[in-house]
Amino acid sequence: MKTPYLEVTFRHGRAMAAYLYLPRAPHDRSHRTAKADPGMIVDYAEDGRPIGIEITAPMNVTVTDLNRILAGLGAPELTADDVAPLKAA
Repeated sequence: MKTPYLEVTFRHGRAMAAYLYLPRAPHDRSHRTAKADPGMIVDYAEDGRPIGIEITAPMNVTVTDLNRILAGLGAPELTADDVAPLKAA
């Protein structure tokens, strides 16, 4: 996968969890995790590359919150449209 994409899980019409997939190889798996801001956990591949961000409190996360974490990881910023599904319901 070359570009980030967001997957959101809904329950009763509300976002209950989400995952931001970062660029990765097909064989990459989470080897280590690190807590980021409240409601977010970064997954790292075995070689230390960030491969995704678990969003455990999607209704409380903003694009600013995500971009702060992405900047620290050296990943490109997202736009409000990129994270609109978090607020869709």
